[in-house]
Amino acid sequence: MTARMLPGGPVADAVFADLAPRIEKLRAGGHPPGLATILVGDDAPSARYVAMKQAKAVELGFNPGHHAVLPATTTQDELHATIRRFNDADDVDGILLQYPIPSGLDYERALYEIDPDKDADAAHPTNMGRLALDMPGPKPCTPAGIEAILTFYEIAVAGRDVVVVGRGFTIGRPLSILLSQKRPTANAAVTLVHTGVPDWAAHTRRADIVVAAAGVPGMIRPEHIRPGATVIGAGVRYEGKRLLPDVDESCEAVAGAITPRVGGVGPTTIAMLFRNCVEAAERRVSQG
Repeated sequence: MTARMLPGGPVADAVFADLAPRIEKLRAGGHPPGLATILVGDDAPSARYVAMKQAKAVELGFNPGHHAVLPATTTQDELHATIRRFNDADDVDGILLQYPIPSGLDYERALYEIDPDKDADAAHPTNMGRLALDMPGPKPCTPAGIEAILTFYEIAVAGRDVVVVGRGFTIGRPLSILLSQKRPTANAAVTLVHTGVPDWAAHTRRADIVVAAAGVPGMIRPEHIRPGATVIGAGVRYEGKRLLPDVDESCEAVAGAITPRVGGVGPTTIAMLFRNCVEAAERRVSQG
C-alpha cells in the first residue's frame, strides 16, 4: 500500500482564495485588515518567520506597516506597552507575538496582555474558553489547519474514531475540542492520549484518523497505526536546522493517507492565522 499524500499547500491556497474577496470587501469599506507583529531580540529564524508573515500580509492586501522590532534588552513593561499600543490601534485586527522571546521575559504574561479579540494565534486563555464553549472567536491555527486538510481532501471525520497523540495547549488539547464539536466537518469520537498513557498505541491502532502532536521524533511507526488509516503529522522537534517529525516516514507504506514530512500542516497553520485576522476585521466592522 502506498499512502495518498495530503500536502497543505493546496489547502492553504484554497483558504487564501476564499479570503481574497472578503479582504477586498473590507478594503472597499475603508477597513483593510491589519496584522501587527512583535519581534523581540535577534533570533534569526524568528526574524525570517516574521518577515514571511509581513510579506504575505502585503500580498493579501492587508494594511501594511504594523511591525515592532524590540531589542533583547526590552523590559517586560516595555513589551506590554507595545502590545497595548496595538490593542488600542483601530487599524490592527490581529496581533502576533513571535515566540521565543529572550530569557528574562515572561511570554505568558505578555500573551495575556493581548486583546483576546486580536489574538491572531488564538493562544489567549479566553480564546481557549471560547473554543471549549463553541463561541465566536479566533481558532488555534494548527488545529484549524488540520481540520481544513481533512475537509479539503474529503476525509470523513463525523462519527469516526480520531486519536490525538499529545496534550499540548497549542495543538493536541484544542484539536480534541475542535474535532468533537457538532459540525459536519467535525463531530468525531476523539480520544486524547500522550506519553503518560502506558499503552497509547492500543488506541492509535484502532483509529480511523491519527494525529501526532507529541513532539517526540519517530514516535508513530507502522506498527502503531491501522492499515488504511489517515495519519496527520503535526508534532516536530528541531535539532539545529534538522526537522524531526513525530511520524516516521515508513508509515507511508501502511497508511491510507498521510501528510508529507515537509509542507504538510505548516502551510495551513499560516493560512489560518490570516483567516483569524480577516474574521476579526469582519466582526469589528459588523459591530460598528
